[in-house]
Amino acid sequence: MEKLGKVKACVDRCVVLRPEECSLCQSEIFDIEPVKVETQQVAQLVEQPIEIVEYYRQHCQCRKCGAVTPASWSNEIIPGQDLGVKLQAFLGWLGNYGHLPYEKQQELLWELGKIEIGVGTLVTTNQRVETAINPSVEELSEWVKTTQPNIHVDETPWPVKGVKEWLWVFTNPDFCLFHAGDTRSRNELIAVLGSEYSGVLSSDDLSVYNGYAVSAQQKCLAHLRRHFKRLLKLPGKHDRAIAQTFLNLIDEAFKHYQDWQLTRNELTYRIWVEEFKTQIEEKLKQYWNQAGARSWKITPFEDKKKHHSGGIF
Repeated sequence: MEKLGKVKACVDRCVVLRPEECSLCQSEIFDIEPVKVETQQVAQLVEQPIEIVEYYRQHCQCRKCGAVTPASWSNEIIPGQDLGVKLQAFLGWLGNYGHLPYEKQQELLWELGKIEIGVGTLVTTNQRVETAINPSVEELSEWVKTTQPNIHVDETPWPVKGVKEWLWVFTNPDFCLFHAGDTRSRNELIAVLGSEYSGVLSSDDLSVYNGYAVSAQQKCLAHLRRHFKRLLKLPGKHDRAIAQTFLNLIDEAFKHYQDWQLTRNELTYRIWVEEFKTQIEEKLKQYWNQAGARSWKITPFEDKKKHHSGGIF
């Protein structure tokens, strides 16, 4: 694997460029061996990224027993379908992840391969992709409920034929599970994860996550930082000191996590985490009784007495 900028890519072909004319005397005669070679890798769109392949499936008679046996179809096609497996997967990505309308997909296919595909075919292709991946989605849904790994959960408005619905996502570095929900309520959370969860649940400060039966919750530090910046502007006696203290701690957490992502030094990171926990606990004890009413009001959590470590303090 060769490195192409920040992307690893295999080299498909090499092009050797030689000077055609001397820049000084305009001679066209050069030594065979170059004095210097510069190398640059470039990702290019090839002239015909989509090709039309016609398969001839032969049925041959066995010389020994006389039975006629057909050749196996290529695993790159689905018998009876006009679009290859990879092209169907690409269209599925364009439509569902890239949100490219069918009409735009038609235009793209014409630009890439000069092929005309009807909207009906694209709709059917999308349905085929859905049918193909549905067993894997169901399997992942059950696996998440039973294994209960550490996950991040979020939800976003999702208009469906003019009706406001919600698209939920349950994810970690190994998978991404989507759930189309009618509401933004905890019932949707329970429908996917069950009534309780033994893993660590990372989320923003939406109230439906508070009080959910889970072994531990990690609230989004970016959201938490936003609340502290609001607290920084309040006129309370200790508000500014509290806000600045926890803003500094959050910024420290961001920095050390970024360092860990670059170095992957697990031991150093774990040592810092334990020290950081101690700092948090000390500051919580220090400021717990100094927080004013307005400070409590902008906390993103509903039940502050029950979840002492869940609010701003």
